[in-house]
Amino acid sequence: MSSRVDLREQITALLRTRDFPGLVNLAGRDSKAAPMLLQFLYDPRDLLQWRAIEGLGHVAAVYPRQVQKLIGRLLWLLNEDSGSFGWGAAAALGEIGRGQISVVKEIIPMFCGYLEEEFSRESMLWGVGRLAEVHPDRLDEVTPMVAELLGHDDPQIRGLAAWCLGKTKYRAAAPALKELLGDERPVRLYEGGDFRDTTVARMARTALAPMNGSG
Repeated sequence: MSSRVDLREQITALLRTRDFPGLVNLAGRDSKAAPMLLQFLYDPRDLLQWRAIEGLGHVAAVYPRQVQKLIGRLLWLLNEDSGSFGWGAAAALGEIGRGQISVVKEIIPMFCGYLEEEFSRESMLWGVGRLAEVHPDRLDEVTPMVAELLGHDDPQIRGLAAWCLGKTKYRAAAPALKELLGDERPVRLYEGGDFRDTTVARMARTALAPMNGSG
């Protein structure tokens, strides 16, 4: 096994190039790799945080038992008593579920609570959206709460809520989404390995498209 410094350097290099197969291979060789990904989950402005979250999903798909051991730590980071700033923990739960639903299926009802908390709301919305791309049927309890956030004061929250609802094709939200078609407030989304600047209106329009179509 590598030293902690060497291992972190290897992980950082893999995240910079989004070499997720390489990251999974490293996790297979060194059981400390997956836990070390949690060390990157503290700054939403840092691209490496988001790639580390993606990396957890890829590792979960191949080595679910490794990531299962991290769930307690992620939940602790989301606990008010933790005193931490683990902003990306909620997003990580969704991404892990995307990679391996069995790891998070029992705690999906807890996502509702994380959507209620200001600290975790934005991160949880991203995680829900990612999970919804693969397992929208698992989010029946969560989706109505996401729809309520379309009226939130923060455009970032409105936009991410719209993005989530497009993934779930939650038709009941269509009227509220239509009300956002003139909302040109900015939204930043991590997608496809990088940050993308868009608007609430574009998010709403994209979300409505599958609801209006045959799908």
